[in-house]
Amino acid sequence: MNQYSLWKYAIVLLALITAIIFSLPNLYAPDPAVQISGESSSLVIDKEAYDIASDSLQQADIAVKQIAIVDNKLEIRLLSRTDQLPAKKILQNALGRDNYIVALNLAPTTPDWLKSIGAGPLKLGLDLSGGVHFLMEVDTLAAIDTRLRSSVSSYKALLRKEKVRGIVQINDNIVTGKFKTEALRDKASSLAFKSMPEMTRNKYQRDGAFYLSLELGEQAIANLEDEAVGQNLITLRNRVNELGVSEPLVQRQGRNRVVVELPGVQDTATAKRILGKTANLEFRLAVNGDTSSFNREMIAFEDTTVEIERDIIVTGESVAGAQFGFDENSRPQVNINLDAEGGKLMHRITRHAVQRKMAVLFIERKTRKIGSQLSDDNELEAVYERYDQRRVISLATIQSPLGANFRITGIDSQAEAAELALLLRAGALAAPMEFVEERTIGPSLGAENIALGVKSVVIGFSLVLFFMLVFYRVFGLAANIALTMNLLLIVAVMSMLSATLTLPGIAGIVLTVGMAVDANVLIFSRIREELANGLTPAMAINTGFERAFLTILDANLTTLLAAVILYAVGTGPIKGFAITLSIGILTSMFTAIMGTRSMINLIYGGRSIKKLAL
Repeated sequence: MNQYSLWKYAIVLLALITAIIFSLPNLYAPDPAVQISGESSSLVIDKEAYDIASDSLQQADIAVKQIAIVDNKLEIRLLSRTDQLPAKKILQNALGRDNYIVALNLAPTTPDWLKSIGAGPLKLGLDLSGGVHFLMEVDTLAAIDTRLRSSVSSYKALLRKEKVRGIVQINDNIVTGKFKTEALRDKASSLAFKSMPEMTRNKYQRDGAFYLSLELGEQAIANLEDEAVGQNLITLRNRVNELGVSEPLVQRQGRNRVVVELPGVQDTATAKRILGKTANLEFRLAVNGDTSSFNREMIAFEDTTVEIERDIIVTGESVAGAQFGFDENSRPQVNINLDAEGGKLMHRITRHAVQRKMAVLFIERKTRKIGSQLSDDNELEAVYERYDQRRVISLATIQSPLGANFRITGIDSQAEAAELALLLRAGALAAPMEFVEERTIGPSLGAENIALGVKSVVIGFSLVLFFMLVFYRVFGLAANIALTMNLLLIVAVMSMLSATLTLPGIAGIVLTVGMAVDANVLIFSRIREELANGLTPAMAINTGFERAFLTILDANLTTLLAAVILYAVGTGPIKGFAITLSIGILTSMFTAIMGTRSMINLIYGGRSIKKLAL
């Protein structure tokens, strides 16, 4: 009686060893760092960038702990966190923003042997360790222009289908149609109402020609702006999910701005590149003899230029799925899957364009240096401007009508193809975005309040240990060891699950400590009752653990159900509290029942007992 099988002791021992190992990384504080990566995945960080960064920081007398190139990123570890912002500004001016992204970072110091088994530090929320904050502005004018050009392209196709001949042009968001007869203009006006009902129509006559003017009203412009910001919000959330960030904040601010907060982000340079990259596509036909002079545009392609039509078949907004792969020659490609509407448009255009070439236009918002100016501190600082880089990444002959599924080839590198697939899979931005503000967030409640939160755990834990030891003596010692194991297990499980610990999560840990010891109090009180009823010590131990089990199970299951509901309907801090509480409930049941009993069995099992130290 009161003896476990060897495999049960092995489970408890394995759980304890696992808890200790996976809790260890939390003892190693991260280093403040600045990380430099290429604006494009294909850019290789080389010795030249290393030397420029090292020399510029040395001249500024900024103490550096270590500089290393890791996974094609230049990681500069600093000795002081206060040096991060000055170092970032210096490196931006030294390297420029044309090809490099300079971002703040917290570099982990976990030993390699712990990393090799997948152990890492616990992720902390913005209210504990901070994170990165981006304020991004949506270029709504570009969104309106893109939507207008796409709508006009469909309108032109409708005019051709109805055999309405005329010249349709766009100038400053005003669409102008020129027709030879009034009947043609009136029919074009009727078709415009069906194709673009949001636009106001104005008819006039000049120099013997009949004109139709189409213009977006204020309400239509506002609706398009709302759609663009809304689409960008959805896309940013998808991209954050692709990055695997725990408990991010992505929300609209004002008319055309978006706030993104990423707690505990380690690779801020990649986050900035993925979030801010427009990475939109436009599929267009190459010009032929029938293409009018107004519908031609020269775009860079490889080492030369190619002339393509201005009319857009579909854009990246129609992409429903994208996967990176290789073609038959082992060159990188992206397999595209369009949505239903995009597939119809692609088939409708390409069935009349067999043997013509189709271009895939890649549009990317970038930054370039345009000069220098004196800052408010009378220091010379660089001035940058944003611009759209437009290049054709693929130009292939249409062999047969295309549908919803096809592929993009001609991409320079595997890394660029993989990143393009990720961005398209997460969703295309409806409009380019600029980083208006970027900063790291410190603990929102201050270091003093955080210290008080940790202090509350220590005080509560210490009082519980003292209470159990005084009132239950040997049994209390076993319960205290199990309680310590419980705390280690909570930290280890949260680390393994990459859960985020917030200040409400600390409250959950404090609550878990009380609940864990409550189970032991029920068991020990039951054992005392059985002794009072005349059972032998060995029988009392066995009966006490068995009869208290159902009570403990019922109480913990109802609390677990409440925690699950909190997680399902809550947001932010509420989710953090629910996660910690849920994990704590499961680990406390294991340690309070199986852990405590294994130690009691080791002390009292297998021998004759006349009196219990209880």
